[in-house]
Amino acid sequence: MSRLSAIKETAQQVAEALASALGIEAEIVDDDLTIIAGTGRYFDRIGSKEERGDKAAGFIYGRVLASGMEYIVEDPRSDPTYDPSVREGTTEETAEVCAPIQLDGQVIGVMGLVAFDEVQRHALLRNKEQLLVFVRRMASLLSSKVSESEMAGRLRAVLESIHEGILAVDENGIITHCNSQAEALIRLPKEKIIGHHVSSILPGTPMTEVLKNQKGYVEREEIYQSSQGLLHFFVTARPIISGGKVTGVVASIRDIADVRRLIYDMTSHDQPCTFDDILGNSRAIIEVKSRAQKVARGNATILLLGESGTGKEFFARAIHYSSPRGGGPFITVNCGAIPDTLLESELFGYEGGAFTGARKEGKAGKFELANGGTIFLDEIGDLPLHLQVKLLHVLQRKQVERVGGNKIIPVDVRVIAATNKDLERMMQEGEFRTDLYFRLNVIPIFIPPLRERKEDIDVLVNHFTARHCALAGKEIKGVSPTVRELFHHYDWPGNVRELENVIEYAVNLESEDIITIDSIPPRLRNLKVDLPVGKDLHQPLKSLVRMTEAQVLSEYLSRYGLTLEGKLRAARALGISQATLYRKLRKLGLLEGTGEMRGKKGKG
Repeated sequence: MSRLSAIKETAQQVAEALASALGIEAEIVDDDLTIIAGTGRYFDRIGSKEERGDKAAGFIYGRVLASGMEYIVEDPRSDPTYDPSVREGTTEETAEVCAPIQLDGQVIGVMGLVAFDEVQRHALLRNKEQLLVFVRRMASLLSSKVSESEMAGRLRAVLESIHEGILAVDENGIITHCNSQAEALIRLPKEKIIGHHVSSILPGTPMTEVLKNQKGYVEREEIYQSSQGLLHFFVTARPIISGGKVTGVVASIRDIADVRRLIYDMTSHDQPCTFDDILGNSRAIIEVKSRAQKVARGNATILLLGESGTGKEFFARAIHYSSPRGGGPFITVNCGAIPDTLLESELFGYEGGAFTGARKEGKAGKFELANGGTIFLDEIGDLPLHLQVKLLHVLQRKQVERVGGNKIIPVDVRVIAATNKDLERMMQEGEFRTDLYFRLNVIPIFIPPLRERKEDIDVLVNHFTARHCALAGKEIKGVSPTVRELFHHYDWPGNVRELENVIEYAVNLESEDIITIDSIPPRLRNLKVDLPVGKDLHQPLKSLVRMTEAQVLSEYLSRYGLTLEGKLRAARALGISQATLYRKLRKLGLLEGTGEMRGKKGKG
């Protein structure tokens, strides 16, 4: 498309004005010799090629386009460089004044005034110099209109490419411009926005105050209740000042959900987690993973049950990232770790000035931050009764009301709750609301403890060893047979979390290339378990002696007791002094748990 064709309506208006004022036909062609505008016999040829402008043949319009020169043709019939159709008598031009239309040093078209009879020819030639000046000015006008059109087009392209909604308001508060993003955010077509007062579109908008006080604002949270529903934005409005007075306002609008998602993406160090990241080959873990994968595809509320340390949050993340909401935020709230006085505002947010110390601009709660994604309510059994009521209302209505506020904010959030408590017993004892329990317990998933899936211990040990070796900069191949046997005999009351802590402890203490009994925490090392002593070929003699000595001392302390008298009797039975017994106990870490170390600290 030629540059002139962008203003063909304006070009036609100019051509008609010229013809009407001068009584001479007007024609405007672009740089491809296509007639853009014309009067009289040219009007019916708009959109077709101008025959006499053959650039290759060098006829009149072709010469104008090539040279950028103006021409006055007084007798076309005797001019060999004019259109041959005139000499042949098929066209009737009797005279012409034409000038180039130029922009940015380039000829983009030609404007011509053409006479078709002797009366018009006489009028044209009598005033040819003045008409040439007039045509030159009209050509300049058209080029400036092309420039304005292109500038406006570039501006529109820029405004349309911006991810934010843009509204322009004049000094009377009338909306003069609205890009497509603003149209989508306000949920109205442009024709119902442009030309209307901004207050009729956004009731109570502070943009009208900007017109009065000339002071803009940045990133203000604004909520509007309109016929299209709740509109929740972050808005920046700046005044347009000309001649010392405000002539309008330009506002950028962002959807609150997009802003929060951006903040979450920029601040969250959360790594996507899948069910493949949950390790284990036992039947118990395979069955629970299969169940969780099935329910991940839906939107129902899930209640994760299980002891502390079983990996409930890990399952919650895997469910989220395997769901259609995986691209949205995953927000975690530990209901047992936040003081009761802060938990309500943390969950549901607050308005500015809602309480002493509150931010003046207010704060969004976790439910708002999780909009479009998943909220994980860990330790739900620790939620106070008065907040259980409010949580129930949020789950039922899918909307929140901030502390100190009166506006209802809709939220689209999937809820995954978790607890290690017996909620059914808590219901019976009046500590947990029955209605909330059934609202949360839509799909219960029980995460088995580690003692019920000991087949997974070796896989987990290898994984945690590799992870913490990488962090500590060590190269440890694995654990000794004795340690492995001990791990399989231990009940792991702290579950997977405890196992990882034990491995981290051992990796940091171990100086060899394999984790031995000496490097694991004393609470495990001193367990009374029948271990295959002597069968651990990977252990040095020193470690075997140390392990055997620890088992013997533990047995004697158990037999004679942990009191001072008991230790004295144990030393006599072993044939060693009391000082030697204490030295060995301290070296082997066996004084821990006897109460004696704590007693000495208490006296200090």
